[in-house]
Amino acid sequence: MPLHDAYQHQEADGFKQDVLTGLASLPKSIPPKYFYDERGSQLFAEICRQPEYYLTNSEVKILQENAEEMADRIGPGALFIEYGSGASEKIRILLNALQDMVAYVPVDISKEYLQQATQKLAVDYPQFKILPVYADYTHEFALPPIAAAIDATKVVFLPGSTVGNLEPMDARALLESIRTVVQPHGFLLIGVDVTKEKHILDCAYNDAAGVTAEFNKNLLSRINRELDGSFDLDTFLHRAFFNQDLNRIEMHLVSEKDQFVSVANQRFRFHKGESIHTENSYKYPLEEFRQLAAQAGMKRVAYWLDSQGWFSVQLFQVG
Repeated sequence: MPLHDAYQHQEADGFKQDVLTGLASLPKSIPPKYFYDERGSQLFAEICRQPEYYLTNSEVKILQENAEEMADRIGPGALFIEYGSGASEKIRILLNALQDMVAYVPVDISKEYLQQATQKLAVDYPQFKILPVYADYTHEFALPPIAAAIDATKVVFLPGSTVGNLEPMDARALLESIRTVVQPHGFLLIGVDVTKEKHILDCAYNDAAGVTAEFNKNLLSRINRELDGSFDLDTFLHRAFFNQDLNRIEMHLVSEKDQFVSVANQRFRFHKGESIHTENSYKYPLEEFRQLAAQAGMKRVAYWLDSQGWFSVQLFQVG
């Protein structure tokens, strides 16, 4: 079947306003969704190949070992909607196991990366519709009319522990919105990172090759390029650490000196040691995440762990 053009529900570009608001706040912060311009998406794919970054390898193994059971629980003739689809690599593991899938709807905030990934997928899987959507899935968006009209079991696929980037209340709100998208009787198949030893987590976000640091700093490069910013990347340090009290990894860009930076004709002061908080990644015990999803109106029907118990893929259903 032909690849449809990307459905643009909205301009996913609140970038300027969010950056200006975040830099004017105390403490300074910028939402992590803005990591994913074309270069940022490429760097994240490289992060996933680093030996310290256990999340991707663990999740891929879970999918490979359990794809047929997942497909059996979901049943034939599904419409899959992937939030934050990126390179659409993990969905490929499921495609061979799923029976008579009718359509795949990848949703991503990086338009260029979305187009590249779906073009490749369309060549390899011509038997079903591919309906890409350029949108920020953390806000309300509409499915393409052709997808909304399909009478099929809807499944939202949210791999990679992306839900961990959200504050718990925001994560619950996202789960509630997913429930609305897939009901009645639809599913959510989601990757959730599990609580584990601090040293494993710290290493995962501070890889020896420095790819995560480059990924973090690429946000400043994007601001310089798109918002006429004056960030000197050599004066900002990548810092990632596990906050045990809040059970989350935090990522920051720390100013190594007192300085002023301009962005979109506005000037911002940085003190030495002051940071821009760029990402959180919450880790969830299995029971805690089950309860969070239950509050959003979803029932867990299955979950799978890797052999070390470091990562989970969980399947929820709307009643």
